[in-house]
Amino acid sequence: MTKLIWKPGTMIYPLPAVMVSCGSEPADYNIITISWTGTICTDPAMCYISVRPSRHSHDIIKRNGCFVINLTTRSLASVTDWCGVKSGKDHDKFRETGLTPVPASKVNAPMIKESPVNIECVVKEIKPLGSHDMFISEVVAIHADGKYYDAESGVFRLSDAEPLCYLHGRYYETGKLIGKFGFSVEKKKKKKKKKKQ
Repeated sequence: MTKLIWKPGTMIYPLPAVMVSCGSEPADYNIITISWTGTICTDPAMCYISVRPSRHSHDIIKRNGCFVINLTTRSLASVTDWCGVKSGKDHDKFRETGLTPVPASKVNAPMIKESPVNIECVVKEIKPLGSHDMFISEVVAIHADGKYYDAESGVFRLSDAEPLCYLHGRYYETGKLIGKFGFSVEKKKKKKKKKKQ
C-alpha cells in the first residue's frame, strides 16, 4: 500500500456541521456555519468554536461573550450551507432562510428553533491561533427536541434527526449504527460466558 505525503493541513474528518447563532438583539442576530468545533472537557462541560477574525460573527461573539451551537440535520442542509457562504454583513440570515430565533435560557443570544439540539455557551478565553481564533467556552445549558426522546428507554435518539456532518468540503448524513461505547469489550465477555457454559 502506497501512502501519499501531503503538506500539513486539516484532515481530521468527519466533523459536525453546526450553525452558531449570536447577537444580543434582533438587529444584531447572525448565524455562522462552522465545522471547527468540538468537545474539550466533560466536567465542567467545555467546547470550542474556531472563527476567522474576518468573519462578521467573530466581533459579535467577542463583544457579547456568548453564542449558541445549533446542531444541524439533513433537512437543514441547504440553509446550513447558505449561512456558511453568505455574510451577515449583507444578509439578515434568520429572515432570508426562514429559520426561527428563540430566546436562550442562560445566554444573550438566539437559539435556532428548527435545530434538534441547542447548546448555550459562554466564552471563557479567546485564543488567537493563526487563520482562526479559538473561542474556548463553557456549556451552560442544552435544549433538546422532545420528539427525539424515548421516555421508555431513557434514550435521546439524535440519530433519528439525521444529523449532518462535514467531510473535506462536502456534507453527509450520518450512517448506520455499528456499535456503542464499550461494544468491543461486551463481545469478549459474551464469548467467555459461552465457553464457561
